Order: sequence, then C-alpha cells, then structure tokens
Amino acid sequence: MSDHLMQTYARQPIAFTHGEGAWLVAEDGQRYLDALAGIAVNGLGHAHPRLTRALCEQAGRLIHTSNLYEIREQSELADRLCALAGMDRAFFCNSGAEANEAAIKLARLYGHSKGIDTPAIIVMEKSFHGRTLATLTATGNRKVQAGFEPLVQGFLRVPFDDVSAVEQVAAHNKSVVAILVEPIQGEGGVHVPNPGYLRELRRICDQHGWLLMLDEVQTGIARTGQWFAFQHSDIQPDVLSLAKGLGSGVPVGALLARGVAAEMFTPGKHGTTFGGNPLACRAALTTLEVMASDHLLARATALGERIKDGLRTALSGVVGVRDIRGQGLMIGIELDRPCADLVASARDQEQLIINVTADSVIRLLPPLILSDAEADVLVERLARLIRAFLA
Repeated sequence: MSDHLMQTYARQPIAFTHGEGAWLVAEDGQRYLDALAGIAVNGLGHAHPRLTRALCEQAGRLIHTSNLYEIREQSELADRLCALAGMDRAFFCNSGAEANEAAIKLARLYGHSKGIDTPAIIVMEKSFHGRTLATLTATGNRKVQAGFEPLVQGFLRVPFDDVSAVEQVAAHNKSVVAILVEPIQGEGGVHVPNPGYLRELRRICDQHGWLLMLDEVQTGIARTGQWFAFQHSDIQPDVLSLAKGLGSGVPVGALLARGVAAEMFTPGKHGTTFGGNPLACRAALTTLEVMASDHLLARATALGERIKDGLRTALSGVVGVRDIRGQGLMIGIELDRPCADLVASARDQEQLIINVTADSVIRLLPPLILSDAEADVLVERLARLIRAFLA
C-alpha cells in the first residue's frame, strides 16, 4: 500500500483484482464469497454483464456535461425514482453524505419559510448519516464526531424506536422542523424498529407540520425486499435520501422530495458539479431495470429469510449468540462480546467477506444476485466461524 495515502482507513491486507457475481478474486487468485457487497453498494454483484455493457456504451458516448445543461439520463432517472417512491422531485449528487447534507439544508430552508429563525432537526441515538460536518453532527456516534468540534447546531437527539421521546420534544420545543431517521439502523447495529414506528413518526410530523426525512442510503434500492424500506410501513416520507445501491458501484446519490419540500430548492440554493452526470445516471437506470426484470425485490426477501433461518438452526443453543435480526438482505448477528476479530478470521479461514459494526454485531449485506447455494455456503462458513469464536 502506498505511503502517500492518508491514513483514514485501517485497511485489510488484501487487494482484489476482479469479481464475478457474488465472488471477489484476490491478487493470488483466491476466491472470496462477498457477503458485504461494498457495504450495501454492489446489489448486482460484480461484473454484471448488463451493467458492464451499459457503462461501456455510455462511456463511449458521453460521461459528463455539468448541470448547466439538460441531461436526458438524469431526467429519466428522476421520473423513474419518483414513480417508484411516490415523490415529486429529485436532486442528484455523488454520495449518501451529500444526499443527507442536502436534506438538512432543505429542512432549514423549510423552517425559515415558516418564520423559524433557528430551525432544529430531531435525530436518533446510534444513527449514522455521513462524515461531512453537518451529517457527522446528525450522526449518533461520539467516535465519529470526536476532534471535529465545534459541531453544527440545530440537532436534537432522542433514542431510536422511542415515540414517546419524540413527543416530549414536540411538547417543549417549538423550533423543530423535521425528523431525520433511518428506517433500519445499519452502522448502529442493524436495529429494526417496532412495526408501527414510522407510522407514529408520520403522525407526529403531520400533527406539528414537520418534514419526515428518511435516510435510506443503506436500506434503499431493494436491500430490504421493497424498493425502499418505508414501503414496509405503508407511509410516505416528505424527503428521502438514497445512494449506495443506486449505482451498483458507480458513485451516485439522490434526494427525493414531495409536496412543499419539493419546492424548497430554487436556482442558486444548492448544486453539484458531478452529481447526476450521464454515466452515473445510466448506471442507476440499468440497476433499476435489472432489479425489476430479475425480480430481485422478492429475491432479497426470500434470501434474507433463508440466511436467517439457516443461521438460527446452525447456531441454535450456542451460548453467546444474542440475536439474529434484519430485513431482506440486511442482516445482523449480535454476539455477547466484541467480535471485530471475526472479520480477519472470516477472510483468512473461510474466504468470506463480512463486516462487524457496533463492536459486537456481524453485519451481512450480500449482493441481491446471490444464489440459494451461495446463501447456504455463507451460512455454513459463518456458523462454523461463530461457533469456534464463541467456544
């Protein structure tokens, strides 16, 4: 690894040369089953032929022009996403952090339009929204924030999945303009809230005239078995942020909005140089097309149940396994002790790529194109690893 790289990552001692479906191939030719998918990015796996063809074709025609001009692929993607999500307008950027930053700016504009001088946004403990100054402030993780003070003002934090805490804030603070929340907390440990949680947040927002802003950077684009995780709850957000799986590895983020929120950004209020360029939008359009034609939403649901059921059977009675939870192909296995060492053990002993978050939660985010046989291999290898670790 180059000495000229800034030391922002404790990188693992491995580099991959190429991928094939759900598998990554290292420099020495060893194959690894990818149960992380680039942290919920490579929903179509690696080197998907339809995506590869689309990107090559688009790169040979036009990669970038800037948002000073109309971009046909961007308009088509906006129409497609708004139809899928029930939203009115889209803004395209390059990442989830940028999408959430845009949501925060939009909420402040909304507050000022209502005459609120210091608009505040309710955010959740153990959340993760990005690493820009505003999004790391919104994030409920002190480790992410440490050393970057002074933090951005205007955030009020409450426990996740606690409706009464939100109602208490509503009763005592008249400056709130929005709630920003993940439908399922990813970095915080794959926490799935109670079934009525989002419906209650929607009710409170309607009651007080707040915006309900959902961070679906990790949960969106079929990861949980619906196009968007909020669709499990039969509610509609006012603002929705997307990234990760949207471009299958090509950087692209999106902010969707409806109603009054969709009218907040006017010329000069927000912008981006690279966001929504033809190549990124072609990647996103192709991703959506493949997911629809190959029925990957239903596949994510079925595979998720297969993996969770397999792990529950294989780990039944194993002392130290606290919980196996998740929705679709967003799965967490919580142990009773820190287990970060399992990442290296999985890689070196089982040729399995996994992730550990919140110290003690093994996080699985495999590609949606995983086969039944590959799902069973994942269960077998991971269960063997966990049993040995806990023994």
